[in-house]
Amino acid sequence: MDITALLTSSGINIAICVVLLSLYSVLRKKPSNASVYFTRRLVSEPVKRNDPFCLERFVPSASWIMRAWRATDEEILAVGGVDAVVFMRIVVFSIRVFTIAAIICIFLVLPINYYGQDMQHKQIHAESLDVFTIGNVKEGSKWLWTHCLSLYVISCSACVLLYFEYKSITKMRLAHITGSPPNPSHFTVLVRGIPWSPDHSYSNSVEEFFSTYYPASYVSHQMVYRAGTVDKLMKDAEQMYRMLKSIEPQCKEISMPCCLCGGTTHSFKVLDNEAESVKSKTSVDGLQPTQIEKECPAAFVFVRTRYAAVVAAQVLQSSNPMLWVTQLAPEPHDVYWSNLSIPYKQVWLRKIATLLGAIVFMFVFLVPVTFVQGLTQLNQLSHTFPFLKGILNQKYMNQLVTGYLPSVILILFLYAVPPTMMLFSTMEGNVSRSERKRSACIKVLYFTIWNVFFVNVLSGSVIRQLSVFSSVRDIPTQLAKAVPTQATFFTTYVLSSGWASLSCEVIQLFALLCNVFRKFVLRIKEEPSNCALTFPHHTEIPRLLLFGLLGFTCSVMAPLILPFLLVYFFLAFLVYRNQILHVYVSKYESGGQFWPIVHNTTIFSLVLTQIIALGVFGIKRASIASGFTIPLILFTLLFNEYCRQRFSPVFKRSPAQVLIEMDRQDERWGRGEEIYNQLRSAYCQYPLISCDLSTAGNTSHHKDKESSQDPESLKPGMIVRVLGGSFHYKQLVIDRI
Repeated sequence: MDITALLTSSGINIAICVVLLSLYSVLRKKPSNASVYFTRRLVSEPVKRNDPFCLERFVPSASWIMRAWRATDEEILAVGGVDAVVFMRIVVFSIRVFTIAAIICIFLVLPINYYGQDMQHKQIHAESLDVFTIGNVKEGSKWLWTHCLSLYVISCSACVLLYFEYKSITKMRLAHITGSPPNPSHFTVLVRGIPWSPDHSYSNSVEEFFSTYYPASYVSHQMVYRAGTVDKLMKDAEQMYRMLKSIEPQCKEISMPCCLCGGTTHSFKVLDNEAESVKSKTSVDGLQPTQIEKECPAAFVFVRTRYAAVVAAQVLQSSNPMLWVTQLAPEPHDVYWSNLSIPYKQVWLRKIATLLGAIVFMFVFLVPVTFVQGLTQLNQLSHTFPFLKGILNQKYMNQLVTGYLPSVILILFLYAVPPTMMLFSTMEGNVSRSERKRSACIKVLYFTIWNVFFVNVLSGSVIRQLSVFSSVRDIPTQLAKAVPTQATFFTTYVLSSGWASLSCEVIQLFALLCNVFRKFVLRIKEEPSNCALTFPHHTEIPRLLLFGLLGFTCSVMAPLILPFLLVYFFLAFLVYRNQILHVYVSKYESGGQFWPIVHNTTIFSLVLTQIIALGVFGIKRASIASGFTIPLILFTLLFNEYCRQRFSPVFKRSPAQVLIEMDRQDERWGRGEEIYNQLRSAYCQYPLISCDLSTAGNTSHHKDKESSQDPESLKPGMIVRVLGGSFHYKQLVIDRI
């Protein structure tokens, strides 16, 4: 590939970015698109919109860029939580480290690569991109020390920045734990693997076990029930409630008689006077036997203090590790209820099965990657398909096929990876949504690093891949030979997957099309009540870390990628801030659990870069540079071990000192009874059914509120009358259990 082909790819992607960003600045001004571009505002404060015509709305502007730039970390923390701040710290870290890398490599390494051979250079637009790589430096050159020096500067800068980021995020996580109000998850332990007894129900077994071994701290517990028909009815009830809620409650009388009952009708009427009759039919005595039959060997156990919850969660409860398995419970909104009914003995089998499935999927993906690599090698492509020779000889088609098409095809195939990995993570049996998303993030990260980096570097054909894999000792040498030659493909991949993907992210194409279909085809004027989206960490974090890997490995080998990478990270800084402030809603919080993944991947990228550089220095017969690279690898590994000992435990366990101080503060302020009352209703699997039915131990039954409610604040279980017919959904759920 030459400079012209690279400029062709750049021009196409720049045009796409300019068009989509300009279109976004226009579309976001239309009130009809508020559910697409201002989802957070609609969720927090639903208001009726006014849609007057204004010519200014059709003029593109950069006001959203200025708002995103001026936003502070405190605003991001207040809006998106610790996870949003951690994600933005990944972008800021990448900007800082690659700014340093770009300055030293563009002005020091790139000229040495370009003039590394005694050759007659062409005009700059006709030059091959290979002359800008380390492969153009002749063997035994005395200038290779500049590459080793640049490697030292980049590695040391990355380690220093990583240390300060890890330290800052660790303090932020501790501040999140200590500064947040009492959370039910801090006082709750999830128990799985409850042994079955023919004489007792699971609920009685839990009460007896914790009353015996934790008498001072045990408060109560709540069983988990098998999902199925009830779960489906719950979802149907919520959907029907949302449909009925969108109907205007102040409706006019209709003079025409109703065809069903003969009287005048209302389109929507709340029957508060029937609530008591339904309540009388849902007594505990009538439902208790059925509830017992549907109990699962899992329960939420509530304790008096945070410290007691941590102790109960980390201690081995039984001599059989497969029984009475405990862990800290996730937040109520974070619970993935359908996986709680999975027997604990199946979890390890599911993990092995999903691991094998992910590996098989990774190898199946070799087919499109090999096809993409064939497009970058025109000689092989013309030899395999002779009828394309005439088309490929055309200059513009040559530039399009080699500079733009391969990366676009690979991106299209990669769109199937995140949903597949999310499915695998669901099948694993993760009990929380954040844990499921974190597991999917790791799988997508491994998948993209393997298929986008290693397979593209080591491949040419499937047979060649297998021959490379058979000689593991030669992999560093193979990487040293292949990375400089594949740097051109990685540059176009950054353009296509980076720049274009950010433009698609900010314009929210799928949500926009759904909104247009709902407003102009279905003629639904009301804003949807379930349009809130959570931030897709499992897709965006792997993309950032993959670009970080490409930046580190190519910085010394092919520094021409760095300016394109910096543009991506600067654009990502603005786009993701805008999305966090206006679009995505944080329904649960992991407290920065994604940062250890970022740290470990960055260390892996640094070590891989150093190993590749060591191989390149060996091929170029630069013994001094090779000798200085080995201590750098050892230093990076020691730095990682220090961070693992210094910061990593805080992300795995909560410090007892902090928890005890928080418990004492609650005791001084007299918040114990308030916390216990909150615990009794926090983890309610079926909101339509009173939580008293599934709570045991020392809990007391709650009384339903009998005050009249506004139709806008009604829950899905309220009884409504549609055209004269009573719809008793709560009673229907009870009858179907």
